[in-house]
Amino acid sequence: MRSLIDQLSQYAAYHRDPRNIITHFIGIPMIVLAITTLLARPGIELFGFMVSPAMLLALVSVIYYLILDLFFGLVMTLVMTVMVWAGAWLAADSTMFWLSAGIGLFAIGWLFQFIGHYYEGKKPAFVDDIMGLVIGPLFVTAEALFLLGLCGKTQQEIEKRVGPIKTL
Repeated sequence: MRSLIDQLSQYAAYHRDPRNIITHFIGIPMIVLAITTLLARPGIELFGFMVSPAMLLALVSVIYYLILDLFFGLVMTLVMTVMVWAGAWLAADSTMFWLSAGIGLFAIGWLFQFIGHYYEGKKPAFVDDIMGLVIGPLFVTAEALFLLGLCGKTQQEIEKRVGPIKTL
């Protein structure tokens, strides 16, 4: 299995233009929220708890993130918990609102992604590696941590492999 640095570096190679990264800060959370919203229904009862497909998908993703790196996995656990909660909240409304919110967030999120890749001049990472769909949220979280001055060693390792973010 590829390491955290391997995964983030491969994804980062498609994301060196700051405009692309900015659009990802908007688009990827919208897409994740859309997926958790659309998969918040139906819930099934397991061991006395209501469990949705969104919860199961988030759990599998979080386990993968935790295997990659404990710190990033814990941060992603928090992120995914908020997303699943927000998705369930949106899905609790009428069917029309649930579907409109989920589909609208998904479409607008992808629009932001494709605008960013227009600036980048490269196709999205998932086109070459489907794991890019799982690494995208981790990448945005990592970039946010880097902007906060955290995880500098991880940032340096990634930049050593793919170079720094371009300046405009």
